[in-house]
Amino acid sequence: MTFSILIKNGKAVIENEVKVKDILVLDGKIHKIEDNINTKASKIIDASGKVVIPGGVDIHTHFNLHAGCYIAQDNFYTGTVAAACGGTTTIVDHIGFGPEGCGLMQPIEKYHEYADGNSVVDFSFHGVFQHVNEKILNEIPKVIDAGITSFKAYMVYDYALGDEQILKLMLKLKKHGGLLAVHCENNKVAKFYKNSFLAEGKTEPVYHAKSRNDICEAEAVNRMICLSKIAGNAPLYIVHVSSKASIDYIKLAQMGSHCVIAETCPQYLLLDESLYYNVDGMKYILTPPLRKNHNLTVLWNSINREYISTVASDHCPFNYNLRKQAADNDFSRCPNGLPGVETRIPLMFSEGVMNFKISLKRFVEINCTNPAKVTGLYPKKGVLREGSDADIVIIDPDKKVTLSNSMLHQNVDYTPYEGFELQGYPVLTMSNGEIIVENNKFLGQKGRGKFLKRKTGIFE
Repeated sequence: MTFSILIKNGKAVIENEVKVKDILVLDGKIHKIEDNINTKASKIIDASGKVVIPGGVDIHTHFNLHAGCYIAQDNFYTGTVAAACGGTTTIVDHIGFGPEGCGLMQPIEKYHEYADGNSVVDFSFHGVFQHVNEKILNEIPKVIDAGITSFKAYMVYDYALGDEQILKLMLKLKKHGGLLAVHCENNKVAKFYKNSFLAEGKTEPVYHAKSRNDICEAEAVNRMICLSKIAGNAPLYIVHVSSKASIDYIKLAQMGSHCVIAETCPQYLLLDESLYYNVDGMKYILTPPLRKNHNLTVLWNSINREYISTVASDHCPFNYNLRKQAADNDFSRCPNGLPGVETRIPLMFSEGVMNFKISLKRFVEINCTNPAKVTGLYPKKGVLREGSDADIVIIDPDKKVTLSNSMLHQNVDYTPYEGFELQGYPVLTMSNGEIIVENNKFLGQKGRGKFLKRKTGIFE
């Protein structure tokens, strides 16, 4: 007998409507969505009073990341267990750099070694550019044919790319239907101020934020928008937007029908620069840094006005004890990034939906549907639709949770959201028709997740 699951009476978010529906799952797919399904099933779940959404799609994580001499705490097993427990059922990971001078496929193949047989949810990768030459440009179509249709370029760090290199990438990717995601900051400005502050003995965490302020980000955002215009309106995805100054440029571009897609993260919606003055300020070193508080309201409004299309975690987990030891009271030596793959969906539901900052429909769009569309996974992922993968999350809006690292499944020793009082929390996660999390307990098997070959040219 084929195993089936029937979800009854849940408040389902089905693209253009939010309505009480029954959902029948069969053979790993959503088989039926109707007002009332009366049929036998292997398992019946009464979701009365609960919210039913598509599984979350997080398209910005850093599992197995090697950053200099440091290795991120979460690998593709621990990281995806955490993701699943937080209501995320699909990951698109930003892979780390390969050896100097390597091609595009070499680091991708390494990441397959990390993820295959370990990930508990379905996954894919973004390619990464660390240099640009004819060999790299000619390799792009091969990588796209392998189902990896988006790529990351950094304007900062050791493999920062210049304008000419990025323009060449935009032209090539536009020709082949690929998408370029860019970390936008002015590298020379950031280096100048970092070195100036260090020379003055200003090593406290707040000087991390001051060394790469909002204009440092916004200038780079505007420059990338201009380059993508020069490249014939090449699609541009701007990762982790953190400030009003950047939004102003993004809004202008979008009003001009330019294909610019903006992402932000919960940390830029919920945390601010004042945390750098705390005794544990090194906990919050990430790039771009946390901003002054007024930016938070602008970012929430930008989600509602659809200037921001996606919310991702940018999960980059380094233990706080490691960060303190490595930094030795110098912000410039602190491993960079925050953990957040497990808390993304709960935070956005509680702080967004339950606090009336965003609608339930918009919550699903930014956390599930739009990330799937941007990365060529829709409608397989990111939507409750007949024929789509049965990736389904049930949220209990009445469940109150005080966030604590001790309740989380991530392999890192802190959460930046310790003590946050949440209203509503995921109580069930289903991936491809299999219940893998129930009541915050992981029930799935290591390695059950599959690599996803993605489509091109879908940038809604």
